[in-house]
Amino acid sequence: MRKIIMPEWISVGTLSERTGVAVSALHFYERKGLIKSQRNTSNHRQYPKHVIRIVSLIQVAQRTGFSLDDILLELEELANRNRVTLEDWEALGLRWQYELDKKITQLTELKNMMADCIGCGCLSLERCKLLNPYDELGAEGNGPRRMTE
Repeated sequence: MRKIIMPEWISVGTLSERTGVAVSALHFYERKGLIKSQRNTSNHRQYPKHVIRIVSLIQVAQRTGFSLDDILLELEELANRNRVTLEDWEALGLRWQYELDKKITQLTELKNMMADCIGCGCLSLERCKLLNPYDELGAEGNGPRRMTE
C-alpha cells in the first residue's frame, strides 16, 4: 500500500475538502483570527497542514454550542497553536464538558420554570418566575420604589 505524504502547506480548497468546511467559512475563520494562512507566489492562500486539526476542533466546539469567540479564547490559551496535541484535546474536552454540564443545568431549570408557567397561564409580572425572575423590589408591593419626590 502506498503511503500518501501531505505537503507542508495545503490550499484552501484542500483544507475545505479535508474538513468538509466551505471555503467561505474558512475565510471567515481566518478573518476572526481562528486560523492563519500565508500567500504563495501566485498570491493564493495556503495553510500549514496542522490547520486541519484546528478546523476540526472548531467544528466540534461549534456543534456543542460554543461561539467562535469562545473558541478563539480557548485557542489563544494553547501552549503551541501550531500543534494541537492529544493533551490539548483532552484539556479542552474537560473544560467544555464542565461548561456543557452548566448549560444543561441551566436549561433544565428553565424547562422546569416553563412547565410551571404553562400550567399557570397568568403571564403576570407580579408572580412569574420566568418573566420576572430577579424581582427584588416586587416584595415591597406594587408601584415605583426608587422614585424620589
